[in-house]
Amino acid sequence: MSIEEAKNVITIEEEGLRTIRQKLGKEFEQAVELIYNCPTRVVITGIGKSGIIGQKIAATMNSTGTPSFFLHPVEAMHGDLGMVAPTDVVIAISYSGKTGELNLLLQSLVKRGVAIIALTGGIPSPLTDVAEVVLDIGIEKEACSLGLAPTTSTTATLAMGDALAVVLQNKKKFQASDFRKNHPGGSLGERLKVEVREVMVTGDGV
Repeated sequence: MSIEEAKNVITIEEEGLRTIRQKLGKEFEQAVELIYNCPTRVVITGIGKSGIIGQKIAATMNSTGTPSFFLHPVEAMHGDLGMVAPTDVVIAISYSGKTGELNLLLQSLVKRGVAIIALTGGIPSPLTDVAEVVLDIGIEKEACSLGLAPTTSTTATLAMGDALAVVLQNKKKFQASDFRKNHPGGSLGERLKVEVREVMVTGDGV
């Protein structure tokens, strides 16, 4: 029984990914261009589970050539807003688009004139009202049997973040040698060191 339940969870999340894939369009291209042309950094913000996913997206972007950082909405309203430059691009994550703490931050960000990309399933919402670009991550249902815990929606959000990061990586022609500079540690760093040694020409071959 537990195996069938697990398979059902994964099936529901697969359906969620298919749903957001079908929605991809010009808005995604607009988001990529905004970030690609950003002269400073990408600021990713969200609270709760959306915030946790936001931290992962920021980490992925950093390692693949798009300088980013995560900004907690509450800490932002207590001084960390000073980290945001007017030339930054903000990716604001809220599945409902109505998260109170995030919307307070958005008011301040709008006053700074920063470009805002919304990752949300809440269309329309206070978040989409202030966003320059909206990426629709709306799914049919959560995998949680109660339909409450963010499950399918967080998977969809993470996948959209991965899509942005990888498309930007390709657009910037970010190579394995660049990745190694950002990721010298761990098994990935060690593997890249081996690959570099294998292609190096030394001694009489120079």
